[in-house]
Amino acid sequence: MIALLCSILASTFILIVFKLFERFKINNFQAIAVNYFVAGICGILLQGNVSNLVHWPEFPWFKYALMLGSIFIIIFFLMALTAQRNGLSVVSIATKMSVVVPVAFGLMYYGEHLGILKSVGILTALVAVYLSSIKNKTGLTIKKSNLILPLLVFIGSGVIDTGIKYLEEAYVSETDVALFSSTLFLSAGMMGFAVLLFKKLKGTLRFEAKSIVGGIMLGVPNFFTVYFLVMALRSDIFESSGIFVINHIGVVSFSTLAGIFLFKEKLILKNWIGFVLALLSILLITFSKA
Repeated sequence: MIALLCSILASTFILIVFKLFERFKINNFQAIAVNYFVAGICGILLQGNVSNLVHWPEFPWFKYALMLGSIFIIIFFLMALTAQRNGLSVVSIATKMSVVVPVAFGLMYYGEHLGILKSVGILTALVAVYLSSIKNKTGLTIKKSNLILPLLVFIGSGVIDTGIKYLEEAYVSETDVALFSSTLFLSAGMMGFAVLLFKKLKGTLRFEAKSIVGGIMLGVPNFFTVYFLVMALRSDIFESSGIFVINHIGVVSFSTLAGIFLFKEKLILKNWIGFVLALLSILLITFSKA
């Protein structure tokens, strides 16, 4: 339970950092590219056993982690594009609703239990995510021509969570969790660096020193979101379907509280209902384990 809580808190801290990016005018993409390298370095430092680095490419999960890490930054591009064309609420909902992908995978591939309480809890969580993300009284408006973007974010985010679960279960040993997490981020970092280099060669890049500071602030908690999520998946507190739902809905709940107390955000009635339903969904899933 501690690992799951740490993953939730780390994810919430990331959202707070993004909010500060807006305040201090930090370039999002530059900071995110730096953040992936910082997160990767965190994994190498935490691994401790330096001799493992020599055999890094020989690990059975290595090539899959490289591919999955590449999806990280692709999804970021899609999220940015979706936010521009459809708004932040659509991005938030698409990302959080993607929890149904790893949940469905856990139920079908691993034969996890789906009782009445867990079923109601998952459905309640999805409603909670929607209501918590709505920032106006009329709801969401998405043009049909832009529908493909949130759909890709939904699928991609679900694939990332599902891929992490499958790889840690099938290939990653208990002593390699930090190195596995590091590989994911370094792979994303290399793609981000390639884009920055391309922009530099085109003469369209003006790198800002504060992006490094932002990247460090983002990279450390970003590493621990994955590291602690993997540790939570390896615990026996809940099945993976429950872990992913509680993780997503926990981030929604904590980020809502952070918005209220740190940034003085105002919630409409739908947001409050969503917040209450989020807490209820966690209780339902928790008791489904009992």
